[in-house]
Amino acid sequence: MTIFSVARTDLTSRTIAERTRARVSSLIGGKSVSGGAARPVLNPHNGETIADLGLAGAEEAGLAVRTAEAAQRAWVGIPAVARGAILHRAANLIEERAGALSEIVAREAGKSLREALGETAAAVACARFFAGEGQRLFGRTMPSGALHKSAMTVRQPCGVAVLIIAANTPAPNFAWKVFPALVCGNAVVLKPSEETPLAADWMARVLIEAGVPAGAINVVQGLGEDVGPSLISHPSVDVISFTGSTRVGRLIAEAAGRGLKKVSLELGGKNAFVVCDDADLDRAAQWAAASAFSNAGQRCAAASRIIVMRDVYEAFTEKFVARARALRLGIDDECDLGPVVSERQLNAMLDAIARAAKGGARILTGGMRARDPGLADGFYMTPTILEGVCQDTEISRTELFGPIANLYRAESYSDALAQMNASPYGLTAAIHTTSWDRAWTFTKEAHVGVAVVNGGTFGSEPHMPFGGVRQSGNGTREPGTEAIDVYTELKDIYLLTDPEGL
Repeated sequence: MTIFSVARTDLTSRTIAERTRARVSSLIGGKSVSGGAARPVLNPHNGETIADLGLAGAEEAGLAVRTAEAAQRAWVGIPAVARGAILHRAANLIEERAGALSEIVAREAGKSLREALGETAAAVACARFFAGEGQRLFGRTMPSGALHKSAMTVRQPCGVAVLIIAANTPAPNFAWKVFPALVCGNAVVLKPSEETPLAADWMARVLIEAGVPAGAINVVQGLGEDVGPSLISHPSVDVISFTGSTRVGRLIAEAAGRGLKKVSLELGGKNAFVVCDDADLDRAAQWAAASAFSNAGQRCAAASRIIVMRDVYEAFTEKFVARARALRLGIDDECDLGPVVSERQLNAMLDAIARAAKGGARILTGGMRARDPGLADGFYMTPTILEGVCQDTEISRTELFGPIANLYRAESYSDALAQMNASPYGLTAAIHTTSWDRAWTFTKEAHVGVAVVNGGTFGSEPHMPFGGVRQSGNGTREPGTEAIDVYTELKDIYLLTDPEGL
């Protein structure tokens, strides 16, 4: 393990290009800590190496937790209002340098600069919301049932927070977890995806520049199987927040449960998009395409199950397939979707489609890797629509995290609702209808954490709680003020007074 100091972040385009050709390592206590082996960080658009990632192991993971534990004592000593002010400065710096961060996101996640700028703006909005919570870490005062006794609750930080984020939206994912954890007074050990490490490194350095103590924000760069167990099981870790697959979420919950650690899990989805026979079909097809294919389908809230009532099935399918075929692949600002984040992910999707086709599914469009000039070297999956699959098959019950949607025919409104709830997941769902009765019934009957009427399955806002039921999560919610419940503990305080002692 090698430790060396790092200078203040220089954010010119030339410096960014130089840094992303260099080695990126863990950031612990404000210093770069180089692990042993390295792996390339690839641009998903063309497969080119943009950086070498120094892979941390158990030693670096342990150092990060110990560093966070030591720094947390000073960080929590700063009043919450002052912590919020520091985080406001960080949000302002991110906004001022939005072009630099967006360039990084575009390159490491395979997005257009327009899309990356939108994600940076979303990260800033989320960061500002949670920075403001420094003025609102509310407890409660309550009457006591006893004479001369006062009762109240206060919020206190958990301590050391291990945060594990996914690759699909690197900047918002960082803000979603890091800002609420910090404003509550926790010290953070962040584990970003090894596919998108650069944005996390950049944003952590900005937080330090804004005034967050260096040891209160640490970034461990490495493979999940190498550093995850050490982080999850470390006795000094008090709370764990994870966004990712249900399979990994189960492993984290099992390991954390042995230490009785607090855990927040935001897991996968196989989200339903219901089209009723009274829907505006053009609008429904537009929203279905956006829900299924935007961000290359790399959303936990993506619509991958399109359930259409029988009387409009053919008409809707024609419109939906036409929209999918018209989508433009690439990273230019006029493009509709970019590549998936890795070749491994792309190959897993192709294998799943092949198995579905062998089982009788019909591929209406897509179903293959893009081979067009300018795309062939990247990890591009053509927008894919399947029909003729059953709700109990693998492709209906497994999150693929790519631009793949299955069509299902429903015989009635009640059949559509039954199919919607047949999934083992329960994250988001949407319905398109002009009937108030159907819409309102849907919001109550959908066994999900987020229900949308006449829109897409995605688009949750930073001040609103997000999360799911069943295999989509463990009941916690982030972001929104509900995230404060994840990163704080409640303490009851009783004050007894003696009037005779006045």
